[in-house]
Amino acid sequence: MILVVDDHREIRDLVGRYLQGHGLRVLLADGGNTMKRQLKDHPVDLVVLDIMMPGDDGLTLCRYLREHTELPVILLTAMSEETDRIVGLEMGADDYLTKPFNPRELLARIKAVLRRTVALPPRRSPMAGQCLSFEGWALNVDRHQLVDPEGVEVSLSTAEYRLLLAFLEHAGRVLSRDQLMDLTLGREADAFDRSIDNHVSRLRRKIDPDARNPRLIKTIWGGGYQWIASVGGTAQ
Repeated sequence: MILVVDDHREIRDLVGRYLQGHGLRVLLADGGNTMKRQLKDHPVDLVVLDIMMPGDDGLTLCRYLREHTELPVILLTAMSEETDRIVGLEMGADDYLTKPFNPRELLARIKAVLRRTVALPPRRSPMAGQCLSFEGWALNVDRHQLVDPEGVEVSLSTAEYRLLLAFLEHAGRVLSRDQLMDLTLGREADAFDRSIDNHVSRLRRKIDPDARNPRLIKTIWGGGYQWIASVGGTAQ
C-alpha cells in the first residue's frame, strides 16, 4: 500500500490514479493529520511525501515517520529546495523526486525503494548506547570505535563502519547487495552501486585473521553476504 501525502489535490489525484493503474494499492492524504489517520487504519508499505505543505510540512512529517515507523519515504520537492532535500535525506528519507516529475519515474523509484527495503529482516535490537562484541572484538556504537582482541583500536572508514554495524545488527541473516547498499549508503548508493564487494573485502582484511578464508562474513553465492559469528552486546 502506497500512501501519497500532498496538499495539492490535482497532483495527489493524478499520482494516485497513475499508481493504481499500474497495479499498486494507494491511499491519499492532504496533510499530516490525514496521514496519521491513514497510517493508523491501514497497512502502509511506503510514503510519498511532499515537502511544501501548510501546517506540518514534509520535513516535520518525515521526522515523525522516522521516529514512529520504519516505513520508506520518497520526498517530492521543488527544484529550488536543495537544502530541504539534503535535510530530508539526512533525516532518513530514502529518495526524492523534484517537481514537475514524470509519474513513470515516480513509479520506478517506488519499485526500486521497495526492492531494497521491504524484504529487509528486522534489526536485532536498538543499537544506540551499546558496545557490540564478536570473537574478542568490541565496537562502540556511539563512538564509532572498533577495538581488536589485543585492545588496539582499528581505524574504519565511514562506509566500513556502517557495513560492520549492518552485519552486527542482522547477524545470521543473508543480506543481498541491494539490502546492504540501503542499510549502509541509502540515497548515496547510486554513486557506490558497484562497490559493496570492495567494502566487504576491505572490512574482511581488517577484522578477519585470514581474509582469504573468512570466518566472520560468509559469501552467499547468488545471494549476498551473511555474518556468521556470534554477537554480544552490553550497555554503555
